[in-house]
Amino acid sequence: DPVRHDLTAEAIRLTRLIRALVPDDGEVAGLLALMLLTEARRTARISASGELVTLVEQDRGTWDAGLIAEGHRLVRERLAAGVAPGRYQILAAISAVHTSARDVRDTDWWQVVALYDQLVRLDPSPIIALNRAIAVAELDGPEVALAAVDRLEDKLAGYHLYHATRADLLRRLSRGQESRAAYDTAIELAGNTAEIAYLTRRRDQLG
Repeated sequence: DPVRHDLTAEAIRLTRLIRALVPDDGEVAGLLALMLLTEARRTARISASGELVTLVEQDRGTWDAGLIAEGHRLVRERLAAGVAPGRYQILAAISAVHTSARDVRDTDWWQVVALYDQLVRLDPSPIIALNRAIAVAELDGPEVALAAVDRLEDKLAGYHLYHATRADLLRRLSRGQESRAAYDTAIELAGNTAEIAYLTRRRDQLG
């Protein structure tokens, strides 16, 4: 299954137990907030036909308001603590920005990029750099983002989301043939049926 509710529910339960044991640990709180804000979107992440639904396309009215409120409260508590955040706290803050927007057009992309800038200093991994580039595309445009993504090729050539990101940016730049080739590579590397269905549809929409 693309989303294993039994596993996510157990992960949240265990993290709640850990938080009860170490209530002052900021990273435990950050991890719990991140899990809650991700779980809040679970029913919107896969369509009735079993296809991945991206954050941009999700029906935000189906998100779990209770889990979002709890996740936001944890993020605010950590911000109020006045202690430099760790990796999970920043990831939770990024998720909080996304889940605060009633519509994708209301997303505070400047804040998302600023949070990724903090995260890159803690975790300079190519995956974080890729996610930052996706946010940069919303601020500075797909051409700037594509240049940043292309610099990651040596490290992420075998990662399907690298190619999926390139495909989308190339599509937005009206470079259809290159976009199709990137989608083909992403489909070959993807191991999740929901993602394959989504990527195939996006590729076929190129005409």
